[in-house]
Amino acid sequence: MSLPNPFNTLQTFTAAGATHSLYSLPALEKAGIGNISRLPVSIRLVLESLLRNCDGKRVSEQAVKELANWSAKGERTEEIPFVVARIVLQDFTGVPLLVDLAAMRSAVTKLGKNPKIIEPLVPVDLVVDHSVQVDFAGTSDAFQKNLELEFSRNRERYQFLKWGMQAFDTFKVVPPGIGIVHQVNLEYLAKGVLSDANGVYYPDTLVGTDSHTTMINGIGIVGWGVGGIEAEAGMLGQPVYFLTPDVVGVYLTGSLKEGVTATDLALTVTQLMRKTKVVGKFVEFFGPGAAALPLVDRATIANMAPEYGATMGFFPIDAECTNYLRATGRDEKLVQTYEAYYKAQGLWGIPQQGQIDYSQVVELDLASVVPSVAGPKRPQDRIVLSNLKNEFTTSFSKPVTENGFGKKADDFIRRVRIGTEEVALASGGGSQEPPSAAKAKAQDTNPHTELEMANNRPTPDTVLQVNLNTPPATLGHGSVLIAAITSCTNTSNPSVMLAAGLLAKKAVEKGLKPNSVVKASLAPGSRVVTDYLNKTGLTPYLDQLGFQTVGYGCTTCIGNSGPLSGPIEDAVVKNDLVAASVLSGNRNFEARVHQNIKANFLMSPPLVVAFALAGRVDVDLTTEPIGNGTKGPVYLKDIWPTIQEVRDQMQAALKPEVFRSLYTDFASQNPKWNEIPSSVGNVYAFDSKSTYIQEPPFFANFGLQPGTITEISGARALGIFGDSVTTDHISPAGAIKKSSPAGRFLVDNGVTFEDFNSYGSRRGNDRIMTRGTFANVRIKNLMLGGEEGGNTIYQPTGEKMAIYDAAAKHIANGTPLIVIAGQEYGTGSSRDWAAKGTNQLGVKIVVAQSFERIHRSNLVGMGVLPLQFKEGVTAQTLKLDGTETYDVVGLNPAIKPQQDLTLKITRKDGLVELVPVRCRIDTPIEIDYYQHGGILPYVLRQIVSKN
Repeated sequence: MSLPNPFNTLQTFTAAGATHSLYSLPALEKAGIGNISRLPVSIRLVLESLLRNCDGKRVSEQAVKELANWSAKGERTEEIPFVVARIVLQDFTGVPLLVDLAAMRSAVTKLGKNPKIIEPLVPVDLVVDHSVQVDFAGTSDAFQKNLELEFSRNRERYQFLKWGMQAFDTFKVVPPGIGIVHQVNLEYLAKGVLSDANGVYYPDTLVGTDSHTTMINGIGIVGWGVGGIEAEAGMLGQPVYFLTPDVVGVYLTGSLKEGVTATDLALTVTQLMRKTKVVGKFVEFFGPGAAALPLVDRATIANMAPEYGATMGFFPIDAECTNYLRATGRDEKLVQTYEAYYKAQGLWGIPQQGQIDYSQVVELDLASVVPSVAGPKRPQDRIVLSNLKNEFTTSFSKPVTENGFGKKADDFIRRVRIGTEEVALASGGGSQEPPSAAKAKAQDTNPHTELEMANNRPTPDTVLQVNLNTPPATLGHGSVLIAAITSCTNTSNPSVMLAAGLLAKKAVEKGLKPNSVVKASLAPGSRVVTDYLNKTGLTPYLDQLGFQTVGYGCTTCIGNSGPLSGPIEDAVVKNDLVAASVLSGNRNFEARVHQNIKANFLMSPPLVVAFALAGRVDVDLTTEPIGNGTKGPVYLKDIWPTIQEVRDQMQAALKPEVFRSLYTDFASQNPKWNEIPSSVGNVYAFDSKSTYIQEPPFFANFGLQPGTITEISGARALGIFGDSVTTDHISPAGAIKKSSPAGRFLVDNGVTFEDFNSYGSRRGNDRIMTRGTFANVRIKNLMLGGEEGGNTIYQPTGEKMAIYDAAAKHIANGTPLIVIAGQEYGTGSSRDWAAKGTNQLGVKIVVAQSFERIHRSNLVGMGVLPLQFKEGVTAQTLKLDGTETYDVVGLNPAIKPQQDLTLKITRKDGLVELVPVRCRIDTPIEIDYYQHGGILPYVLRQIVSKN
């Protein structure tokens, strides 16, 4: 069979002594199609996909020509149909995706069709990394205990994943205890270049159901996070559609100074890119500074792309990529083919100044980067390390509306004493109690608590005493209670991990001791980290400071921090302390790390160790001592490792044979996974009694005809929210409160509190996830004056109740619902249930000042209409309070992408106001999705019609 040859671009190249085929971008340029050699490298890689998949149906010749003629300053109206090479999933998002696929098979079976017509058409890899929690910490057996608890809690979910492995031909699972999806992708799954059955080679590209999929951009691979619903469509043969992007070039020069880490650089880039306003854009790094960065540093920066709002944070391909592939054990023939392919495509090397046409160029001298942290509530809020003390004390009394904590300045130095209850803590502050007991205590009232206001002003570090079977520990506002070396952002980078180990070694040698109230943990992104920390002899020092390995997975960064000890959590809650966490992660949104820890700071792994020892964040570690050692005060400069000391250890970090050994035959390395049974068959037998896996309602009463687009009238407000409402606010991933709608549901279904698990682990059950939507303990509904918690006012009666309960009443009455929000609505993880739950609550419209890219797309993908206020118009300027009714005027089958509509607001007194809004259905295909009630019904109808 002859291969398609669009624009006569099917060419050959030679690699490893053999001749191979490719669709040539230089040949496309020679054919007079675009000035391709001036295009950003990231755009050219997407263009290759269009060229190779140009079949006149999914991808037209016109689409190829439009992207080949990408203009740096052009208007962005064209839609790109991007066909990806593969898809990666993590288990929190992957389980509900598999549930949807199972439901689609049930739906087509009911239509009398073969269920096997629902089958991923590209390779899909799911890495189980989000289910491990830090229930045990600070002990040598913490890893084993956490793993056992993980398998006990998640047995039903893992059985379901095993069903998926046997039911779908292209669906593979990396079992628990191996690593974090993005680090596993970087170190193992990514090949850099792939080939099809016809021997045609093409770039490795992907989308993933986690926003930090962008980590792979560090090795020159195009990929980003999408919602699970978009990923499902991609799996089933649909292109990933997106508007042609602007590409912001970041020109890097210079090199990092002594004492500065890749984490400091990543936080600096995050702040700079947020100021540059790169939301929805590609960011491409170039210049001599970019070329000189080690690949692991590039990956750390790329990983943070969601935090700076970009679709990608892309580094082009060069010899550093080849070196990394070799060092991590990839096959030599593959490495040679990889290099030859990109040279043949004219895509080899980091561009220099003037070689590429970018929409905008921003410059950064790496020598200007200084030690930094970010927080206390957002990753883009960078703080120079020397300013942290002042920033924390300032934010303490700042209004909540200004990202502060809204406390009185005098409260910072109040004196509180806790009574005599004693609980033994392990080294590093981890609880030795069973997790269930620790959690239960956190819910109880401590009868010994006594509040004493001092007559004079004591110093902050004597704020509160807790007896811990040791000399009483002090804690108060600013106390560090969680210190976690966590997240692939940094654990994939040997330089910062070795720096943490070296700092721990020096701290121990100088006699510094772990702080008894700090729950410390080390959760590497892969077992390779443990290997090189062992080989360099640094593990024992981390252990002595409480940083024992607790698991291989995405732990504290996503809220799986586990419980604090009972007395400590009780003291925090009862005295409303603004306690802190320090973590080497990428996310620090409110209530994400732990529901009762309000100040959360991102930082490099060595700084995590330093602040764990200091025990508080209201300290200037550049001038004040960390603590007292055997010979007096110890300062950060006394124990900070030099660049040379880190380099001396680096040769132990990237050993090809280690990667080959640890990334082969997962089953034999994980006996607990082998013990999990699996059901068989092509159609899943849903169990109506399960509290983990349920058949979702998305295909109930499914028919082959789509609906029609009509105006929405008589909508009531379910919630009115301010700026920076994240997907964590909309659909929390962490602990389930007993008194919440989801908690009440679990109790009613016979689940004891200690077996609640997390929202993230129960994403396969729509009954729980719908009840958890808008249930974050820190979300502030302005209908209640900004009161925290997932409540609302039910109109027209004016009753206060849980958002879920109000939505249920509105659904019963047939009343459509609207959610109103401010800037950056839906920032955060690519959480499909933030859109699915919104849909299931009966919300038909979300109006915001601006949307995060993935969440806007997900809303459309679930048949929810996103509308955007015009500049300067807000819920506050309109004086909305939730007593109004709302109509969307102008919504009809002839709607065009991004056209203006009218939001008709009818006040309680009958006055009517007409407000112009922009429809954020952005592309033609999204109009089709919306008409069909979402992307999944659309794709299912397409598949059924073809079969």
